[in-house]
Amino acid sequence: MQIIYDSAIGKKKEFKPLKENAVSIYLCGPTVQSQPHIGHIRSAIAFDIIYRWFTYSGFRVKYIRNITDINDKIFATAENEKSTWWAVSSKYANAFRDSYKALGCVDPT
Repeated sequence: MQIIYDSAIGKKKEFKPLKENAVSIYLCGPTVQSQPHIGHIRSAIAFDIIYRWFTYSGFRVKYIRNITDINDKIFATAENEKSTWWAVSSKYANAFRDSYKALGCVDPT
């Protein structure tokens, strides 16, 4: 039996997945307008631990981690770097992936 803290109700309760023996995790990823820092990476590490715990506990886990939509921050960085938004977002998306790998985070499924 898995016990989790449910912040919606403010107490611990038994975890019961929506589908038997299966868990889905969706992590809203970074806006890729600059180099990653510890504040960005913290959520990836936390969800990596959760993913590993559920896997260790025998659940089939579907893990999704996105990269946030292109937005004004990326356009501003592209302008400052005299580059295109797609070059900026690609460069920093790769920097995030490299950081996740360097820390040993599991790739999303």
